[in-house]
Amino acid sequence: MRRAFVIVSAVLLAAFALQFVFAAVGAFTKPAGDGAYALHSITGMVVIPLLSLLTMVCAALARAPGRVVAQSVLPLGLVLLQALIAVLANAFTDASGASTALSLTIGALHAVNGIIAVHVVVGVLQAAEKLAAGRPAENPAVEKSPA
Repeated sequence: MRRAFVIVSAVLLAAFALQFVFAAVGAFTKPAGDGAYALHSITGMVVIPLLSLLTMVCAALARAPGRVVAQSVLPLGLVLLQALIAVLANAFTDASGASTALSLTIGALHAVNGIIAVHVVVGVLQAAEKLAAGRPAENPAVEKSPA
């Protein structure tokens, strides 16, 4: 199950990376119709949430430490936040549906949150790899003091 945790985490990271590609496809599609962001939407609303749930299940079944299981829950929360940011950005467009300064500012948070989500998934994958290798899944950001 530990190897499955690694594989699912890697596939989740790949899906997040593809999200940036799909967002660029939508941004550069001319003319930009309703379907310009279809791949981005489907991946963000279906594929990534399902992979996030599968990652959480694999972390628990792999008997990962509680911190790692909790960390594996974060991508799903960040995906839910992504949807909320998108809804808020659209809510602050003007009456004709055109962007406003506020809607663009809120929309920019969508990209920032996406970057944070990728960073979190990289951490989950690293923890999964350490667990599969039999090493303790420690937080590399916290340095240990010499004993």
